[in-house]
Amino acid sequence: MSLIEKAKSHIMSRRSFLGATATLAAGAAAAVTLPGCGLQKVDSSVAELADKEGEWITAACWHNCGGRCLNKAYVADGVVVRQKTDDTHEDSPDYPQQRGCARGRSHRKMVLGADRLKYPMKRKNWEPGGGKKELRGKDEWVRISWDEALDIVASEIKRIKEKYGNASFFLPPGGSGGDMEPIRLMSAYGGCTTRWGDVSWGAWPVVWQKVTGITTDNGSMAGNDRFRLRDSKLIFLWGANPAQSSQGTPTFNYLQAKKAGAKFILIDPVHSETARVMADEWIPIHPATDTTLVLGMAHHILTNNLLDIDFLDTYCVGFDADHMPDGADPKDNFKDYVLGTFDGTPKTPEWAAKICGVSADKIRQLAQEYATTKPAAIITGGAPARINNGEHFPHAIMTLAFMTGNVGKPGAGVSPNMHNRATNAGPVLVQPGASGLPAIPNPLAKSKINSGEMWNAVFTGKYTASKGVQKNINIQMVWNWFGNTLNQRAGTTRGIEAHRKVEFVLAQNLFLSTDARYSDVVLPVTSQWERLGGLLTGNREILIYFRQIMKPLFEAKSDMWIATELAKRLGINPTKAINPLSEAQMLYNQIAGAKVMKADGTGYEKLVTLTAEDIKELGAKGTPQTGRISYKEFKEKGIYQIPRSRGDKLEFTSFEDFIGDPVGKKLATPSGKFEIYCDSLAKAIEKVGFTTKSPLPKYEPSREGYEDGAKNGYPFQVITLHYYRRSHSTLDNVLWLREAFPQELRINASDAQKLGIKNNDIVKVTSRHGSVIRQAMVTERIMPGVVALGEGAWVEMDEQAGVDKAGCTGILDGHIPTGQGHTGFNSCNVKLEKYNQPLDPDVKWPQRIIF
Repeated sequence: MSLIEKAKSHIMSRRSFLGATATLAAGAAAAVTLPGCGLQKVDSSVAELADKEGEWITAACWHNCGGRCLNKAYVADGVVVRQKTDDTHEDSPDYPQQRGCARGRSHRKMVLGADRLKYPMKRKNWEPGGGKKELRGKDEWVRISWDEALDIVASEIKRIKEKYGNASFFLPPGGSGGDMEPIRLMSAYGGCTTRWGDVSWGAWPVVWQKVTGITTDNGSMAGNDRFRLRDSKLIFLWGANPAQSSQGTPTFNYLQAKKAGAKFILIDPVHSETARVMADEWIPIHPATDTTLVLGMAHHILTNNLLDIDFLDTYCVGFDADHMPDGADPKDNFKDYVLGTFDGTPKTPEWAAKICGVSADKIRQLAQEYATTKPAAIITGGAPARINNGEHFPHAIMTLAFMTGNVGKPGAGVSPNMHNRATNAGPVLVQPGASGLPAIPNPLAKSKINSGEMWNAVFTGKYTASKGVQKNINIQMVWNWFGNTLNQRAGTTRGIEAHRKVEFVLAQNLFLSTDARYSDVVLPVTSQWERLGGLLTGNREILIYFRQIMKPLFEAKSDMWIATELAKRLGINPTKAINPLSEAQMLYNQIAGAKVMKADGTGYEKLVTLTAEDIKELGAKGTPQTGRISYKEFKEKGIYQIPRSRGDKLEFTSFEDFIGDPVGKKLATPSGKFEIYCDSLAKAIEKVGFTTKSPLPKYEPSREGYEDGAKNGYPFQVITLHYYRRSHSTLDNVLWLREAFPQELRINASDAQKLGIKNNDIVKVTSRHGSVIRQAMVTERIMPGVVALGEGAWVEMDEQAGVDKAGCTGILDGHIPTGQGHTGFNSCNVKLEKYNQPLDPDVKWPQRIIF
């Protein structure tokens, strides 16, 4: 039998087979692994496609990498021949192209990867109620039909509901309805338990909202847009690495600010890729101690009369005893805390230096420069606040800006701008319409478990509902789909144990990810490339319209199809409850409802002109409309980017209106001002029930922070990096990216020498919660006492040795709920030792190819 005939026998046409095996280099021979085939060479028909006339189609680049760039696929005869990125207009600083990164350009190697899940499957030793649950993650897989798979899932859902009730269904990816199909289904079936807790933004959300009164944002929209950044004279990038974690235009935008005269100071334990490009000065610092540096700077500013007293008096409460909110103790003010008036500990640069590792002289220099350079901006990533009980950091750094009056003026500001928000502060200028799919309220919406407690709750049968309130829970089914929750939340070690305890685990995925690997039944789903299309937002100036690139591979089905078929088996009318709108209608609704800001900045207008013929082509029902661009142009370009220029009406600096009119435009805080003393913040955190926080921005050492590790036998701190190789955990299986960006443990050269570790040696990293092994990358570009790993590696446990060979940071991070319930990825203590067993580079590991 020929290779093509074998492909056909596995329900693939010759065209889809070629599409699944063509390489990016047109004309190159491709390799494919299929059952019974081994490694084969595809014939010259792949090369022939390179010369065929095709079409450039905008392809979804849908992952949360921090960019969202234009990704186009050249499709000939139904086969993806090659990819390209934005060439819709000439590139310029004011009107930049939205260029794809290595991840976006590798999408074909993921979507068409040999390790795509092809068929529904179950564990060999699965039985109703779990079977040999201890074999989850180790068992063999058995191919089953869709009917059998759906019958198993529906039967287990019915059984578990009858025996334990709806609260026993745990859907950790979260959500409360909307267009998340599993949540929709379970909400229609009586409800389910979900997860809550901020991840990427760390402690910023509630701090920002309480201190400023802005409840619609987590601070990411604050600061300056890319044009106003050019007004800055000094920019602190504090724990921010946009060159690596905010793909697309942010670093290019920062370069324009640098060319305009801004000085860049980067504060980070790692001399990052951004530091290589931008930094005039790099300040290494111990993770989770940034607040001490802020307080040391504040002490210098305060004792050297560098304050902006008028700003503090007019716009803030809580700085000194004369400006405290009603009912607060006058002694409990920030000025006296910094001076040590009542606690006997002045927060001097010397005090700070002993903790944060930045010299006292350097702290004084930073404070002097920041206070005397106007306008100056402080821009942080999420990392410095992505620590246990870390609410003190955003509170303190905002206060530092208030002390110098560096808020509300073009080029000044303080904000956590990362991911697609880096250099893109301000209201969204172009946005999609809603799909029109009605939400289904979850009857158990209040049954939510914090990320830091969710796996322990499986064992204890309890979770924290609020301060002093413990509620009972009996989780017996875990349902995973997008998000790779087991891999990507702290406490992966405990999570694996939890997955092996419950009675049923279901996953739907493109690949055998960590979530899927530890499941009982796995359902193959389609990618965005195989679906009708949709709209994707990126930075505030763009909207992307992606379309279907290819037909679904093998037996993959959409998430909505799965929910619809399960609904039928559960006695739910899918047309009424789950899927009342067609995919075509939802796409039309998004396009028809898309809005763009008017050039004068006064409001929004329709983006897309739609004729009756356009609506017919979309296969939907609707009314013709007039917008800024035609549907044909939007479809062909695949992107709308709002034209910008210096001095336009769309430039943005947060709090300009409040600074201009503090009475008429007062903030929505109890005082109407910025709250340095913020009782509402302290009460909000106390109400959650995990830990407490002072109303002032006081330094409170993090659990498993810098001070905790050295005295408990874990002398190193590990920090997690957003990494070029993947978007969180997505794309980690792409061999191109594995080869280009190895999963290395960064370790300082002096530390490595003391431990007898050389470059490429295998190192065992152990925390209180688990161990991983990785090749060492010995470098001077990381602070002594700190090691770093890229987050998102797919767990590959060597259970006999008790180590994860992939270097998943979730294995090391603790399952610890603190503060407002955020996850403390960057407060984690570890110890290191040279590992004497060999470890092949993961690019050489066998792919997870099933059937």
